[in-house]
Amino acid sequence: MTRPPGWGLLAVWALHDAEELARVGRWTAERLPALRDEFPWVPERVWRALSSVNEREFAAAVGLMGLLVAAVAREGRRTGGRSAVYRAAVDGFGLHGVVHLAQAAAVRSWTPGAATSAALVVPWSLWARARLRAAGAPPVRARDAMAGLALAAGAVAGSHAVARRLVRGRA
Repeated sequence: MTRPPGWGLLAVWALHDAEELARVGRWTAERLPALRDEFPWVPERVWRALSSVNEREFAAAVGLMGLLVAAVAREGRRTGGRSAVYRAAVDGFGLHGVVHLAQAAAVRSWTPGAATSAALVVPWSLWARARLRAAGAPPVRARDAMAGLALAAGAVAGSHAVARRLVRGRA
């Protein structure tokens, strides 16, 4: 029987988010004005939200997300990958990587998270899904993949909301 992945989710996530932590603040400051001009149809509230995130808040959100990813990876390890939450997280993480690549394609340049998405996130997620399938996990269905992406998006939004409250003192 093939041993399913477990802690690999946390390891690949940590490398991916290290890339984001290292560059997101400077990249946003440098690119936001040009992006506003290039994508005038994006609502102003999105640009305000992007420009309002400071590096401490972003780092706090990454830390909170890390706790969640660690808990999910532990559950994946404990259940041999049979946990529906773990499988959804693997799917969501892989699709999150695809979103990073789509963002880079849309702006026609590198974006924070794109390098590790191409080199690690997407390939690892495909490998992990193959390992899970070999270990007896059900195949990915489109609705499962979308649920995983929704889980990832909700976790990211939630971690940023909590981080904002913590860093700005509104806890």
